[in-house]
Amino acid sequence: MALHRILVADDEESMRWVLSKALRKKGYTVDLAADGNEALRQVREQSYDLAIVDIKMPGMTGLDFLDKAREVRSDLLVVVMTAEASMKNAVEAMKRGAYDYITKPFDLEVVDAIIEKVSRARDVSHQVSMLKQELKDRYQVEKNIVGNSPAMREVYKTIGKVAVSDVTVLIQGESGTGKELIARAIHFNSARLGKPFVAINCAAIPKDLLESELFGSERGAFTGATERKTGKFEQANHGTIFLDEIGDMPLDLQAKILRVLQEQEITRIGGSQSLQVDVRVVAATNQELLEKVRNREFREDLFYRLNVVPIHLVPLRERRDDIRPLVEYFLDRASAELETPPKQCSDEAMELLCNHSWPGNVRELENTIKRAVILSSDLLLTPADFGGLFDRQQTLHAVPQEQSLEAIVEAKLRSSMNGVEKLDKGDIYDRVLEQVERPLIRLILEKTRGNQVRAADVLGINRNTLRKKINDLGIQLKKD
Repeated sequence: MALHRILVADDEESMRWVLSKALRKKGYTVDLAADGNEALRQVREQSYDLAIVDIKMPGMTGLDFLDKAREVRSDLLVVVMTAEASMKNAVEAMKRGAYDYITKPFDLEVVDAIIEKVSRARDVSHQVSMLKQELKDRYQVEKNIVGNSPAMREVYKTIGKVAVSDVTVLIQGESGTGKELIARAIHFNSARLGKPFVAINCAAIPKDLLESELFGSERGAFTGATERKTGKFEQANHGTIFLDEIGDMPLDLQAKILRVLQEQEITRIGGSQSLQVDVRVVAATNQELLEKVRNREFREDLFYRLNVVPIHLVPLRERRDDIRPLVEYFLDRASAELETPPKQCSDEAMELLCNHSWPGNVRELENTIKRAVILSSDLLLTPADFGGLFDRQQTLHAVPQEQSLEAIVEAKLRSSMNGVEKLDKGDIYDRVLEQVERPLIRLILEKTRGNQVRAADVLGINRNTLRKKINDLGIQLKKD
């Protein structure tokens, strides 16, 4: 952005005359002030791109003017003139926020160079401001987090309240509910906008590597550490770190995270020096952390440190009113990303989508819409464009409702025991129970997406009991 209006403040009339003539010749609008008080009055009344002020002026010094003027206009760039080429003046001026300083006497070429430098700085500042606004727009809650259900309105309110502060936030919800999107919305609507947002999935990294990923390591700290490595906390300095799936973090590492939250400092693996970090922590989990605390699988003190402000994201099946606007949003976004003509859902397809249970939540819905947009050559999407989704739902509805589970099991047992005349002593009870328990536990784990705490709650058994049954029954846990 080009400079337009410049203020020159100096108690020497000759200096004001020389600078005003030179600057006006370059096409700038120049206002003059003979002392600091007059200069400050003009800053309050006019909008200036640059102020060139002398340090020694009657009434108010140039340094005092600098303090007060930046209170009025924080974006005002100030160049200080001084007749004393001392380090003290230069250091003091820069400490108080001066953009640059000039030592008297000076050539006008020096002023030209300073103004060119100021112009470039304003261009960069303008570009950064535009980028910040673009990022903020990109992650504005109302534009990118879709839904107007009561549950989502509460989430919006909480984001608005916590974004402006640095409190730690814990986001809880099933996989696919949009926990990272909420974390980004908090960051990009905070004062840390423009600073790093660093995300790490604690469940996706092997336990023996997770500490190095978080805190970094020194050269020679372990086999293969041939150079210093910067960890995620250092990378996020002055910004936000998002610790996703923190419920899967090992206990010994939880203690180190607690120290970071308490002391705002880290130590690289193999290092002896503590490093200060200024990082806001937003954590997320799809597990019931309180249950893990009760089972001593998660530190209680860390839980309360993280849970300063809790945000709970309800699954999509519990906010079905949001499905239609989400479908429309994902249709528009998919068409824009894939550069295809806008597509719509037929009434039948929309009803299908709204009635589906969406175990994978918003992520599953988004992928389903994108797949249909890619594969369909029509502008109107029908149930046929959603493949197996419709078939699965029809099959589900086709299951006879009048036959109870007890009747089905009894019929199966009668069939298997046909022809058995004599019942001998054996382990039939354990074998039958095992065959019922195994598919039941497998099904509940599938429905809870492997969340053992929730599965235990659904089954009505203790988490440790569930874990023992998983081992005894040889149930293979799916890994994402």
